[in-house]
Amino acid sequence: MKPTIVLVHGAFAESASWGGVIQRLRADGFPVVAAPNPLRSLSGDAAVVSSLLATISGPVVLVGHSYGGAVISNAAAGHDHVQALVFVAAFAPEVGESIGQLSGRFPGSTLGETLQEVPLPDGTVDLYIRQEKFHQQFTADVPAERAAVDAAAQRPLNTTALNEGSGEPAWKNLPSWFIYPELDRNIPLAAHRFMAERAGARISVELAGASHAIPASQPGPVADVIVKAAG
Repeated sequence: MKPTIVLVHGAFAESASWGGVIQRLRADGFPVVAAPNPLRSLSGDAAVVSSLLATISGPVVLVGHSYGGAVISNAAAGHDHVQALVFVAAFAPEVGESIGQLSGRFPGSTLGETLQEVPLPDGTVDLYIRQEKFHQQFTADVPAERAAVDAAAQRPLNTTALNEGSGEPAWKNLPSWFIYPELDRNIPLAAHRFMAERAGARISVELAGASHAIPASQPGPVADVIVKAAG
């Protein structure tokens, strides 16, 4: 019985960003679910994914892109059928760490200067990447036409999710696989290397010349790592 692959998107993206990865996994016979990620708060988003995991029977490989890595680190808690974690250009926070802290721990991120703030009635702020900055910042290695569509369809990250500290992360108890891009402008390359080493990654793959959006731009290598984690 092949494990179900549960894919969790990150900020400024949505579930369809996994399209190329899903096609490859399904061709290999894996059941796949691209989970909704509300992008509202780390604890709340993890609870949504955890609720979904509770409805899946049999083994699960849990995969997160970008902020989705922080979500899977928390959502896997209490689910014995989750057998592996895969971090795809993703955050893997320690307990108490926020993704904002991790992103700023090493130099190199240019995300902050591209953001547009949308204040909300509850006093929090939604963050978008300005559409004219999206291609260069997020998806530099995909065609401009695709980047323009993704920029228009992006979903915002709430500042609560940006600043909320992680609970006890599942990567301390579950085997993890990491794949990340050389030219990530959201999460510094040094941060990716640091998180993979800290988590004791079984495999750590660095994609030369790739952007932050590797589920879209490099679906083959991403799917290959997921298949290895499912093996």
